[in-house]
Amino acid sequence: MSGESEVKASASERDDRLKKLAELKASGINPYPARTERGQLTAEILADFEKLEKSGQEFKIAGRLRSIRGHGNLTFANLEDASGNIQLALSKKELGDELYKKFVKLIDSGDFLAITGVCFATHKGEKSVMVKEWRLLSKSLRPVPDTWFGLKDEESRYRRRYLDILLNPETREMILKKAKFWQATREFLCHRGFIEVETPVLETMAGGADAKPFKTHHNALDIDVYLRISMGELWQKKLMVAGLEKTFEIGRQFRNEGMDAEHLQDYSQMEFYWAYADYEMGMELTEELFKHIAQETFGTLKFKIKDFEVDLGKKWVRYDYRETVLKMTGIDILKTDEKEIRKKLDELEVEYDKKGFNVTRAIDNLWKYCRKQIAGPGFLVGTPITVSPLAKRDENNSELAQRFQVILAGSELGNGYSELNNPLDQEQRFQEQQKLREAGDEEAQEHDYDFVEALEYGMPPTCGFGFSERLFSFLMNKSARECQIFPLMRPRKE
Repeated sequence: MSGESEVKASASERDDRLKKLAELKASGINPYPARTERGQLTAEILADFEKLEKSGQEFKIAGRLRSIRGHGNLTFANLEDASGNIQLALSKKELGDELYKKFVKLIDSGDFLAITGVCFATHKGEKSVMVKEWRLLSKSLRPVPDTWFGLKDEESRYRRRYLDILLNPETREMILKKAKFWQATREFLCHRGFIEVETPVLETMAGGADAKPFKTHHNALDIDVYLRISMGELWQKKLMVAGLEKTFEIGRQFRNEGMDAEHLQDYSQMEFYWAYADYEMGMELTEELFKHIAQETFGTLKFKIKDFEVDLGKKWVRYDYRETVLKMTGIDILKTDEKEIRKKLDELEVEYDKKGFNVTRAIDNLWKYCRKQIAGPGFLVGTPITVSPLAKRDENNSELAQRFQVILAGSELGNGYSELNNPLDQEQRFQEQQKLREAGDEEAQEHDYDFVEALEYGMPPTCGFGFSERLFSFLMNKSARECQIFPLMRPRKE
């Protein structure tokens, strides 16, 4: 039976379970009580099994029944909680005729039970619990499959993600690792004196990145607002103005752009801002951070990502933007124009969005072609100032920015700058970005007058850096969508 057929078949059993639900209520049993008495987890029982068996001590456990196997006056079942599972034995002799019959007649796999019992080993030596008393905690109306029936259809797995998590150990382990990933990030930064902050998700102006925002309406204020496209970049810089010298934020941000294996519209991001630091110091800290996250989350610094073998423990390379593009394409990005790059992109068979296309987007598309061939680990440096509207200019070459990007497995997995703190320079760049927007570039940044005003009060030299959950998906060697617990789905058609 196919996966979808089995799901439909399980739904057809709902009527039988609804009848059992009615019988439970009629017999005075509350099928959905609020209170649960659970003393221990199944893993704790198994760890102390011999001691508990010898003492005959009763204990209380609770969980979901995963299987039931009847043998006349003796029934075996498996109870599962977050720590593991254990075999239950239910005997008519131990429970009494009435309680035993209610279990056999009205309880199904998938139901949640609270159990009072004692440890005993079967004649085959299997560690088990002899049930002295059972209590229903939640009646399931659909049976949980024994396995996730090898379902390969991504649509069905994502739509019923709860079953995927319940029955697929790999998916559950991925969720636990993702929690470790963000916790390791938080611990690393807090240990180094950074404080965690929260900045607005709703903004009157979408700033801090080159991206197309989601737009909505704020009824109380009767204004249009945007969901943020950065992790409070401009807000955190205002905190630098305010005298907070080390801040970071981990949260959700939103970009109304295309979906692929590496990009989502709703995802988690981390950004830190560090006063009295520049991009060189930022690269040192970022390399330490990435190694710490990898070791704490995965227990290794070596990864197989797509077709690349990546070792975070080896020396991180510096990739010069101009030199790399020139070497791989023959184009000097500081001595070219849009027409020449268009010709090269067509020659290289690179697909690109022609709407709002300009020399800035052209250079970016050319670099992305080159980047896909680089394994890393390393940092991209020497980025043109035209594609870095919030970065400080290089002191030796005003056409370049003091910017760095983490390069791993052909992709950019982090972005940082020596942040621009010259209000006059920032004002000029915002004006240039506004012209690009008016020419049709929806990803160009809007002119933020409030931010420029804040800079005029003075912001110390600052390094900022951020990465998204895409880093986690790369280290897992899975798509970004696969690594979200509940990926966004189109509504189901009944």
